[in-house]
Amino acid sequence: MIRQLLVGGVVSVINIAVHAVVMTILVTVARTVGTKDRSYHHPALFLIAVMIPTVSVLMAAHVVEVIAWSLAYSIVDAAPADANLTYFAFVNYTTLGYGDILPVARWRMLGPITALNGVLLIGWSTAVIFEVLRRALLRTETPR
Repeated sequence: MIRQLLVGGVVSVINIAVHAVVMTILVTVARTVGTKDRSYHHPALFLIAVMIPTVSVLMAAHVVEVIAWSLAYSIVDAAPADANLTYFAFVNYTTLGYGDILPVARWRMLGPITALNGVLLIGWSTAVIFEVLRRALLRTETPR
């Protein structure tokens, strides 16, 4: 079990680092956009222009993180030989849990560790999405 916790912990820290870098970039860009003095003739278009890239970048980060899990599964042979490891990692990361692929017994703890990592990072992304939206909405308000 210690080996599973170590592998899961290392992959989780790698994913947290990936997410932290992406979040730092997003927050920096959001601050930069927020400080520019512009009048928005089409606030809805501004919101669309801010939210689509934000959510797309976050989704790309999650895909990279899932791939990190699938690579870890491959390195330790955590799933049956014929399993699609990226699919298996996505199912665990998103806590979908179809159950059509089961981990090998000696690596069974990696599934819940992956799920915990996914839930935390998806929650972090959700918080940032709302903060970017809040800031964008503040930029589109008309002064009174």
